[in-house]
Amino acid sequence: MQDQVIGRVISVDSFRLLIELDASVKTLYKSGFNDIYEIARINSYVSVPVGSDKIIALITRVKMNDETELDTSDSTILLPKSKRYIVATMVGTINNLNKYIQGVYNFPILDNPVTYILREELEIIFDYKSKEETIDFKNDYFLSIGKSPAFTEFDVKINPDKFLNKHAAVLGNTGSGKSCTIASIIQSMMRGKYKTPDGQRELTGAHFVIFDTNGEYSKAFQFEGELGNRVNTFTINKEGLRTPYWFMNYEDFDYLFEPSQQTQAPVLKRAIALAKSAEHNSILDSTRLIEEPVFNKLIRLVGLLEANDNELKKFLINELPDLIVSLEANTDEDVVEINQGLNKLKDAKEAGRLRDEYGIKGDISSLVINEVYIGMKRHTDKIAIKSEHKMLSNEKDIDVPTYFDYSRLISEFIDSAINEIGSSQAKYKEYLSSLKLRLSSYGSDERVSKPLMLRGKNFKDSLSLFLGYILGSTLDWGSADTEFVKYRKTMNNVSKPEQASQITIIDMSLLPFEVLENVTGLIGRILLEFVQRIEKVEEYKSLRGKYPIAIVLEEAQNYIPQIERKKDRISISKRVFERVAREGRKYGLSLIISSQRPSELSKTILSQCNTYIVHRLQNPEDQHYVRQLVSSANIDILNQLPILPQQHAIIMGDAVKSPSQVRLNDVFPRPGSDDPEYFANWLNNANDIDFRKVTEQWINNQITE
Repeated sequence: MQDQVIGRVISVDSFRLLIELDASVKTLYKSGFNDIYEIARINSYVSVPVGSDKIIALITRVKMNDETELDTSDSTILLPKSKRYIVATMVGTINNLNKYIQGVYNFPILDNPVTYILREELEIIFDYKSKEETIDFKNDYFLSIGKSPAFTEFDVKINPDKFLNKHAAVLGNTGSGKSCTIASIIQSMMRGKYKTPDGQRELTGAHFVIFDTNGEYSKAFQFEGELGNRVNTFTINKEGLRTPYWFMNYEDFDYLFEPSQQTQAPVLKRAIALAKSAEHNSILDSTRLIEEPVFNKLIRLVGLLEANDNELKKFLINELPDLIVSLEANTDEDVVEINQGLNKLKDAKEAGRLRDEYGIKGDISSLVINEVYIGMKRHTDKIAIKSEHKMLSNEKDIDVPTYFDYSRLISEFIDSAINEIGSSQAKYKEYLSSLKLRLSSYGSDERVSKPLMLRGKNFKDSLSLFLGYILGSTLDWGSADTEFVKYRKTMNNVSKPEQASQITIIDMSLLPFEVLENVTGLIGRILLEFVQRIEKVEEYKSLRGKYPIAIVLEEAQNYIPQIERKKDRISISKRVFERVAREGRKYGLSLIISSQRPSELSKTILSQCNTYIVHRLQNPEDQHYVRQLVSSANIDILNQLPILPQQHAIIMGDAVKSPSQVRLNDVFPRPGSDDPEYFANWLNNANDIDFRKVTEQWINNQITE
């Protein structure tokens, strides 16, 4: 080992080493037994033996100090004596089992020898393995995403589970290569062939959902040949982007319609509850043994029989005859029993055994009232169970994603909610007039009504069909008559319609800003609640996290801003994705965040990311923000951010063995994010755009693939 020594440690802090190179090292190279080794190159490594371990340190700075020595004679000046130093950040440890682990637990001492890095040590650091070795998907770093600029023969690899499980962020200036990085990583996953105990396998059941703000990604996943046959990509453009408004919860409605909190919000909330309950009850009516109004009368009679007061007499005189008639044709055994009890009350009344002033005589009460009450109570309970009757006290939960009629909400149920208030109805109607106008204008504004389907009608299995739509399923779409199902049936951008899609691209480039956060937040929340509920089904109770989904948020500052755009409301998409960042991991829902302005993103979400791929960042505020997010041990390497070339990035975090600079793999096909070629087009006089074609589809609101 003595031949490997290049210097000594002269300073140690919690993560940084200052190393003085030996005077015998005259150049930046040193000859070894098998090779010539670089010893002082930025982004290279040095090894520091400590006992049976080796600390691996990343070189981040090289410097030289000149010291002039004066002889005892004032007339003699000797030549300067130079000392050369390396500043290196300790990033990991090769233990006595020849395993590389990220982090340091055993620190060197002063004057500790430092050696150049050997190839066998690099193979451990970069997790080099033979293609014949079986992959340990949980622990191995096996997916190559690029090359090390310092050691070009070695791939920089990530562990995909760690990359996705704990969320990841891809950050950098516009044009620095973020879209290509994400596309490259997903392409690498899809192209890979993985050695398992069952043989060599390929991805066939991935679920990527990409929120594509700029309409760039569909080109990147138009695969050909064998890969195109295996990997389906489903692109949802403006015409296919339909999210049923009845999936929204009250927070969604509140953010979209902005009701005043004091007067409008409580009424709107109650009106939506009434609208959902009315729709729910109308569905139940078709299967009930007794119509809802008749059943409600029976329940009221049961209560009057129990109370035995003067209201009972009025009921028997005014409503009992019609009630008996309405049930006469019903042959259900419980209904027949109820009708027999009603006829007993009718006979008692006609026999004159009811007191005119108040209540029922004692003997009649015991012989008739009590008997009828017990029978009525028993049989109405049985009918409620058989027919799924729901009383008003058991109204439909406002946040359950079930259909209600949007137009009736405006024309009917807001007024119904106001009527329940009782006093000051005129004043409330005045207060609610502006909200009703806002709801009506949204319903007539196609920019809002189309993506939220505000004019849409209910259809069977709408929630399961929507989930299958977003996740690229091959569900039986049946005869469901709705816009997004019709779009899915065309499958005009899917190579194999009979095959599930592994990548869903939601093109949001033409989505109106007014509904951008609502649509993204709604889809994100539906996906989160879906994966949370899988294990609630008895046959899936042991399948938590068995249906993993990765969500890509391109230009994430549009969905998860740190500063609220509406002063009195928290961004609905920010609220949803913060919840995904906190809770999604254990259910198999992960985030890949991409942004050119990290300082404008939610700190809550970025702090939950455990892997960062950072491209060139020029803005000092953004650089400072990134330094706050990552470990202090990575600060020195982050100083390279302003000078990183395109397609290069710094990767750090749990998904990679060691923080390092990486040249990302070439991406093919590329996303549609290439910079416009101004001069080439100007020189070629490229003025052949047909204005009429562009403006016609613009005005007609048509999208062509």
